[in-house]
Amino acid sequence: MSDNVETNTENTETQEEAVEAKASPGSSEVKLNGLFAFKMGMSSVYNDKGEAVPVTVLKYEPWFVSQVKTEEGDGYSAVQLACRPRRASRTKAAEKGHLKGSGFENGAAFIREMRQSLPDGVQKGQALALDSLAKGDVVKLSASSKGRGFAGSVKRWNFGGGPASHGSKFHRQPGSVGNRTWPGRVMPGKKFPGQFGNEIVSVRNVQIVDVLPEEKVVLVKGPVPGGRNTLVQLMKV
Repeated sequence: MSDNVETNTENTETQEEAVEAKASPGSSEVKLNGLFAFKMGMSSVYNDKGEAVPVTVLKYEPWFVSQVKTEEGDGYSAVQLACRPRRASRTKAAEKGHLKGSGFENGAAFIREMRQSLPDGVQKGQALALDSLAKGDVVKLSASSKGRGFAGSVKRWNFGGGPASHGSKFHRQPGSVGNRTWPGRVMPGKKFPGQFGNEIVSVRNVQIVDVLPEEKVVLVKGPVPGGRNTLVQLMKV
């Protein structure tokens, strides 16, 4: 594991201890079909065969059940989770009341849902167990990709563009976009310049290389969408 990743891991320990202190007294842990973690960076580890495996380091922070949604009351079953307390000055009264029994005196910086069948005995205030995932599990990753701002069609859609020689007057333009007299309009879905990145990207069949409970770190094989500190959802396939 690289020095930069280890340094970032140490910097978050104080914040994690503050969050754990806000947990409900005597609350147990609950295992779900996945978990949420924050991307720290990439590194490499060696497997049992001595082969170097590229991994992405995901840092787990304490998540607590803030609401249990059922088919009868909400139309679907899901477990709502909250992470990282917010300052009182940035929290509305409705949010304080909603998170009152989940270990947060004020609001939470992150509130996410995990849609699945409800495990037995799940209740508000329980902590999400890190061992919800284990070494060798195959998961689907979902994270927000890096935002690259407004981009042209060549960069955004990998268009070939026109000749680069002098006098072509084409270069990196998108080219023809319309039709003939009929239908006489641009068809929906045409690839134009626009916002590039900053969207939810999912990657399936990603292997969990290792789970380090003492460091609260999950190692997944290969790259993960997004930049440093991006929130990543991991769900078992």
